[in-house]
Amino acid sequence: MHLDIACIPGDGIGPEIVEQAKKVLNAVLAKYGHTIEYTDTLMGGCSIDAYGVPLTEETLELCRSKNAVLMGSIGGDAKVSPWYKLEPSRRPEAGLLALRKGLGLYANLRPAYLFKELADSCPLAGKDGGRNFDLVIVRELTGGLYFGERYTKEIDGVMTAVDTLSYNENEIRRVAKTAFEIAMKRGKKLTSVDKANVLDTSRLWRKIVHEVGEEYPEVELSDMLVDNCAMQLVKDPEQFDVIVTENMFGDILSDEASMITGSIGMLSSASLNESSFGLYEPSHGSAPDIAGKGIANPIATVLSAAMMLRYSFGLNEEADDIENAVKKTLADGYRSADLMPADPEKAAGMIGAGCAEMGDAIAARL
Repeated sequence: MHLDIACIPGDGIGPEIVEQAKKVLNAVLAKYGHTIEYTDTLMGGCSIDAYGVPLTEETLELCRSKNAVLMGSIGGDAKVSPWYKLEPSRRPEAGLLALRKGLGLYANLRPAYLFKELADSCPLAGKDGGRNFDLVIVRELTGGLYFGERYTKEIDGVMTAVDTLSYNENEIRRVAKTAFEIAMKRGKKLTSVDKANVLDTSRLWRKIVHEVGEEYPEVELSDMLVDNCAMQLVKDPEQFDVIVTENMFGDILSDEASMITGSIGMLSSASLNESSFGLYEPSHGSAPDIAGKGIANPIATVLSAAMMLRYSFGLNEEADDIENAVKKTLADGYRSADLMPADPEKAAGMIGAGCAEMGDAIAARL
């Protein structure tokens, strides 16, 4: 198979971690006799510097013409970067929102599971590291508060800001179907998260999700309020298999879930449209404070590349190989700075690895 993908290295540590994901992809695809072509393009702060806007129409069209998009990270330090002196619609993150909308990427998948080798790095693992959790958050990605009408203006002499939260039944139905399909391939258990005791959008959300659920009688469906879900993720993450929720709730809960992996540097993601096309990126930010130092953890991007092979190309064996190579690398004691145990005794015997060294170690185990 020949894979033709767009590649957006992005800002901060983005180029470093994408380089390692390419290294691992090249290794596994060569092993199985596949070929791949990367076409790099700009988006985010680097695009602002080059073109004055975070996303050009040319970049959007390029992405549309490819089989999938692999992305690093977008943005910079909001306190010092000139990008954040621009109006919100011209800042780096606005480019990401526009890219998701322009590509019709309505379903964001964020898996969170605990590698047993990282139990010492995970505050939820328990003293004996005996927990075992593996969940996926399916976040609606192109509707809700982030895409509603917004304005800030003076009303009756008082500065007032308004952000509009809206969903229609079609937006809810399609992401619910995606979540149920994923649940069917996993533990057949789906938790729908909303705020139906307060919000009209959540009451519609709950109604439509239950209608879709009638098409999937094998899946155990339950509802949970978002504040309770935030608590339960910390208290008992093992109870969850698949969680489906709206855009802002999913944004917050998936970042919370990153802690059950030991580090946000382990959290991969996929954003899918109605075809096999997807955008694959780590869930963490651009970490400008460590950019260029060669110490970033590339594993989230590597695992995102594995998700790309699985969801956009149906290469499940190849994706499994990458995930197993990551596990072997961790089992052999390789640790990036964010994964190194703080306790010197536990860190003894670990192999400190920079970004490139970690990529080399994973590729070697393929």
